Amino acid sequence: MLDFGRDFLASFAPDIVFLADNFPKQPRCSIDTRSLESGDIFVALVGDKDDGHKHIETAFELGASGVVMDAAKRSVLDKLDASVWSDKFVALVPDPYDFLIELARNWRQKFTYPLVAITGSVGKTSSKEIVSRILSRAGIKHLATLGNQNTMLGVALNILKLHGQHRTAVFEVGISSRGEMRRIADILRPTSAAVTCVGHCHMAGLGSINDIASEKRAIFSFFAEDGIGIVNGDQPILANVSYGHPVIRFGSKTTNQVQARKIQMGSDKATFVLKLYGVRHKITVHNNHIGSVFNALVASAIAHVLDIDQKIIVEAIQEPLNIARRFERRTLKNVSGVLIDDAYNASPESVKAALLAFEKVQTNGTKLAVLGDMLELGVNAPFWHRQLGRFLRKVPSLREVVLVGEHVRWTKSTVPLGVKVHMAQNWEEATRLVKGQIGQDSVVLVKGSLALGLSHLVDELSSSVITQERA
Repeated sequence: MLDFGRDFLASFAPDIVFLADNFPKQPRCSIDTRSLESGDIFVALVGDKDDGHKHIETAFELGASGVVMDAAKRSVLDKLDASVWSDKFVALVPDPYDFLIELARNWRQKFTYPLVAITGSVGKTSSKEIVSRILSRAGIKHLATLGNQNTMLGVALNILKLHGQHRTAVFEVGISSRGEMRRIADILRPTSAAVTCVGHCHMAGLGSINDIASEKRAIFSFFAEDGIGIVNGDQPILANVSYGHPVIRFGSKTTNQVQARKIQMGSDKATFVLKLYGVRHKITVHNNHIGSVFNALVASAIAHVLDIDQKIIVEAIQEPLNIARRFERRTLKNVSGVLIDDAYNASPESVKAALLAFEKVQTNGTKLAVLGDMLELGVNAPFWHRQLGRFLRKVPSLREVVLVGEHVRWTKSTVPLGVKVHMAQNWEEATRLVKGQIGQDSVVLVKGSLALGLSHLVDELSSSVITQERA
């Protein structure tokens, strides 16, 4: 590991000034002192709201093994007593962000074990967590991306957590602009990768649905000759493509190698027959969202590539799984009832899927949906929001809806007759409206783009997460 440090640092000369060169054995990095662990290298980045250079002293106090900072801001370091950092690793660089990315690129090259990437418009985090659960059940020491750290920066930080004791790693990858996937894939160099699906999200930065599909498929760009791709076989935009590498297709169609057959959606769970390369298994997943079925298929396909026994796969995908803000059931405060928190983000496809699952939920109380703007849809935003109102015809049990934001004014014009509509400018106003409508055994769905802050509404109205028992 020390040789890696010397070789890597030498490759940057003369662009870097090393005030102290005690490069740590494990180049684990942090960009936030609130989550920094002792031994981390603190990389001082300048963001939209904060400048990491203001927190260098705090980083050392918390046990940072070193600091990477902008050479133009050396005065920040000069104000500190030299004894604070003289025995640490300190590098003054032209651009700390570039240094971090190159450090991750070089560190990745040290490891030859399987590395899986998961991307797609929806289902990335849940699929990754299921794969991690399968690997744990199989007794395979592995690294899985922390939370949803799926940007270029997040991927780089997680690469720097790889070490020799791991036997595999699973990375979540998300993008919002053109060319970003290829840049991430170049650093990550996955040995296999899965595209969960393609939907209408980040269209302002990525373009049309065809452009989005092309960008997602760029995760395969740097495959070695034994690289294996995994794609949603139910989507022609992914399935009917000529790939230069082996591809496994998953979905509900009989043409897929990994299939979900006889899907039955209940009030709080789904059952189906998993057909995994010709072998059938009866499966129950403890969520009635169709995404939970497809996430299980993605994870099963990845586990098959990693040569994990089917018995272990089947056991792991049936374990209850709660992912914060992803159709997560919570108890309502003050009244008996359920709030379904799906407020992490929103696209036309994910909102429709959430509403269909919401329709299946049985209750003797009222059902109310809080639907916020679907952001980043570009010039097509009015069309998709009008379509959302029309789609509510497929949710006949829904009697009231609270629309939050600006774009949802287009939704209001197409909501079916008989559905009472409340308009709110923000989450605070929406909270007051919902409080006045819920009663005993109410079921509330909350869905909208992250920037609307509907998670605050969820926290105001609900308490504990409902943990489901395995059947």
